[in-house]
Amino acid sequence: MNFRPNARDEPEINLIPFIDVLLVVLIFLMLSTTYSKFTELQVKLPVADAEQQRDYPKEVIVAVSSDGRYMVNKSVVNGRSIDVLGTALLEAAKAGKDSVIIISADASATHQAVITVMEAARRSGLTQITFATQSSAQAGAR
Repeated sequence: MNFRPNARDEPEINLIPFIDVLLVVLIFLMLSTTYSKFTELQVKLPVADAEQQRDYPKEVIVAVSSDGRYMVNKSVVNGRSIDVLGTALLEAAKAGKDSVIIISADASATHQAVITVMEAARRSGLTQITFATQSSAQAGAR
């Protein structure tokens, strides 16, 4: 007969070496990661995946070409000033202040040309402005 108690030591899992190894790996990954810096933004506008354009009965479409020329409802605007463009917008806005201005700007049009349309609309009292874009599927087909 065996009168000695069977005292078995329970195995322990020591997590400290595991944590040490993970910290070393983490430090290694942090030091070896390269962070890219953007020295120049390359932006190609406008492309957007949105729902189909709704038909606005009171819409005024303003087209802006890449060289800064304007067309209001398919009529060429003679001049590039805010006052000339504002007058053309008021003439085309048959619904008055409820008209919606749709800016259809070329992707390579200057930012200033688009801002000029927005400023002319604001001075004319036309506050509903939206932008026309093409879907990315249409952009890839060209």
